[in-house]
Amino acid sequence: MAVSLAGSPSMSNSTAAPWIVLKFGGTSVSTRARWDKIAAIARGRRTQGRQVLIVVSALSGITDQLKALGDAQADAARRAEIRDQIRARHEAMFAELELVDRAPLQYWLERLDALVANVRADAGGLPWQAEVLALGEQLSSTLGVAYLNRLDLPAHWLDARQHLLAQPMPNQNAWGRYLSASVPTAPDAAFAQGLAARGTLFITQGFMARNAAGETVILGRGGSDTSASYFGALLKAEVVEIWTDVAGMFSANPRQVPNARLLARLDYEEAQEIATTGAKVLHPRCINPVREARVPLAIRDTNFPDLAGTEIGGAVPDAARSVKAISSRAGITLIAMESIGMWQQVGFLADVFEHFKRHGLSIDLVGTSETNVTVSLDPTENLVNSDVLSTLCADLVKVCRVKVIAPCAAITLVGRGMRSLLHKLSGVLAEFGPQRVHLISQSSNNLNLTFVVDEAIAADMVPTLHALLIRAEAMRVEDRAIFGPSWRELYQSGQAEPAAPWWRARRADLMRLAREATPRYVYDLATVRARAQALKRDVACVDRWFYAIKANAHPVLLREIAALGFGLECVSPGEWERAAGIAGAALLFTPNFAPRKEYGDALVRKIPVTLDNLHPLAQWGADFSGHEIFLRLDLGTGRGHHDKVKTGGAKSKFGLALDELPEFLRLAALHDVRIAGLHAHLGSGILDVAHWKDVYVQLASIAEKIPSVHVLNIGGGLGVPARADEAPLDRVALGAALAEVKSAYPQFELWAEPGRYLVADAGVLLARVTQTKRKGEVRYVGCDAGMNSLIRPALYEAWHEIVNLARLDEAATELVQIVGPICESGDVLGSNRRLPPTGEGDVLLIAQAGAYGAAMASHYNLREPAAEVVL
Repeated sequence: MAVSLAGSPSMSNSTAAPWIVLKFGGTSVSTRARWDKIAAIARGRRTQGRQVLIVVSALSGITDQLKALGDAQADAARRAEIRDQIRARHEAMFAELELVDRAPLQYWLERLDALVANVRADAGGLPWQAEVLALGEQLSSTLGVAYLNRLDLPAHWLDARQHLLAQPMPNQNAWGRYLSASVPTAPDAAFAQGLAARGTLFITQGFMARNAAGETVILGRGGSDTSASYFGALLKAEVVEIWTDVAGMFSANPRQVPNARLLARLDYEEAQEIATTGAKVLHPRCINPVREARVPLAIRDTNFPDLAGTEIGGAVPDAARSVKAISSRAGITLIAMESIGMWQQVGFLADVFEHFKRHGLSIDLVGTSETNVTVSLDPTENLVNSDVLSTLCADLVKVCRVKVIAPCAAITLVGRGMRSLLHKLSGVLAEFGPQRVHLISQSSNNLNLTFVVDEAIAADMVPTLHALLIRAEAMRVEDRAIFGPSWRELYQSGQAEPAAPWWRARRADLMRLAREATPRYVYDLATVRARAQALKRDVACVDRWFYAIKANAHPVLLREIAALGFGLECVSPGEWERAAGIAGAALLFTPNFAPRKEYGDALVRKIPVTLDNLHPLAQWGADFSGHEIFLRLDLGTGRGHHDKVKTGGAKSKFGLALDELPEFLRLAALHDVRIAGLHAHLGSGILDVAHWKDVYVQLASIAEKIPSVHVLNIGGGLGVPARADEAPLDRVALGAALAEVKSAYPQFELWAEPGRYLVADAGVLLARVTQTKRKGEVRYVGCDAGMNSLIRPALYEAWHEIVNLARLDEAATELVQIVGPICESGDVLGSNRRLPPTGEGDVLLIAQAGAYGAAMASHYNLREPAAEVVL
């Protein structure tokens, strides 16, 4: 029986108005305040001249309770208890909505009573379960229609089962036919016209359909999304909008990765892959109906209806190849089948897969070798329990050896053109090295790459992998055509807005300097001063700071930094000669594989010398006799934003290996060399405060065994965020962490060596556009600054923000490669960047260029590197 609620007559031109399908999930229909938002959204769409079909889920938690009814089976008392809870929940909702006419609600509550008392309940058969599960949406849609009419928003109740006819899939078992049904759909003009003749606003149920026998069937958990897509396809809707409690699909689960980015635009296939491989915001089945009908789909936030959300449609034009998302699915079961006899045996796979077919199991991933076939079973598409697995294995063991591996999780990278991104994934793949990887699968449609690992490690790996993908520019989060804000930016209140970079306020001065000459480094002395003062204030437990000259050796900057009380750390005679002219500056010499003479010259000048190898003491021990030295240790591992800045571990040339420390101590005693301090520097670009605390603790524990040591130098590498979604280094937390260790080891002085941290943000590189070029779909913007001026992008794959300073406030609409004039394919300053329409003569600004820019410049191609100016 269907419930019919009358509404006002439809508009005379309704048949010509486009349809919009709005789907609202359980949390969106569970309170009066949420229904008020639904009413406002529906009213707004009608005001825009649209006809509206609303698809609703059950009230939050109700479907789980209805499922519990089925699980109770012969326990009549338990069924009655659950029924009373469901009834009470809807009675409370009826009261909250201040409805008057109980008849529509009462019909479905009586239906609930009848199903609970039905003789079929004890057996809990599949047809009975489907009828029970459908009640949630029937109840919520009935309440919704009544409430919208109460708000003078004429709405009609539509029975989804009258219009969605399920058809069994090939080889589908009974469970799938009743509880995970599929509905073939295609645009139906007659249906759209007939519906329009009845009204302009309807509410229907998600999650359900009917079969050829007229029985109620269920579309599977999350099936309300699919219902919306089915109706969107039937109506050839202008758009299907999925309204939920998040703004859309994200590049990772934001509850695992707060810096996950909103995916502003996706094509159907990518959205399908992301939904299939673990994203919960959208049911995987809902993509295909709208894709076949070419109906756009959007995901929106009911709580924040003004957020743009995610748009899903045809291929996104002008988009760079990128990993769009990383997701994980738990509960994966692997079935490994092994037999020597399977190699080149005709029909072996057919025989094996026949057993899966017989048990109604859908295989997801497949990995093969000469003697092994391993497949995965996804619980979202299968009824995977111990009974099913035991009977399956009993059949399989007749033809091969069988091993069940569970519980597992599948970690999947999704993006169009995945194979073209493999060269960027070395750092990501390395993260899997220490783990047990049971299966690797690269999809034939070139849209995903999946790793199946132990379930226990997956959740911790995803945030790390997400960060690595961004750092490797495999996930191009700066491309605003694809990626929107981070979840943290959208939803976490109380965050301080990041300060605008200094160069925005001094744009006029920079444009004047660019008119005089380019390429040109420009440094803001005030930024250097502020960063140095903040570091000394917030990390006050450091006894002596040494600025690493190699980051930027400009004399004006060195004088300013020394005046602020920083010593100067040198790695060559050229650096100490430049530092020697700065009155009162303390020096520190930290060379690596330097010639013998340099050590002697430093000792003569009374500059503290750091050794990091056995060779100097073993071969030149007499040179150091009677002197104090510092010892740089390799603590066994490296950290940093790129392999080339990791300065720890066996693959790094820096530091004395810990297993050689006893021999170093022996040689030091033999030559009367006093070890005054221990030093460790394991890499650069580190934003994790815990790193320096760990280094401090390790050095202190070693130093306690060397009586002469009174200084611990924890190095540098303090990270400077390159991208907007990277959290800056928490200086206060760093100070607190180091102070905690210092309180335990007060006998040691604490030294540290910030280099890039002081000067990176203080510098920019100005360049003038020389030419533009198009090759196929690739656009190039050439400028007069190249890798001879700034080599970090080529050497470290470093990311620098690049803007068109001449058109700073114009919309960045063009995807371009920004290149220099050097005769090398690696002369790329920024790949796949968004700029406003850019032409010859425009001024580009390359940000965060104050460190390792001019200091690493060369005359390659006999081109003059960029000059330097200090503001």
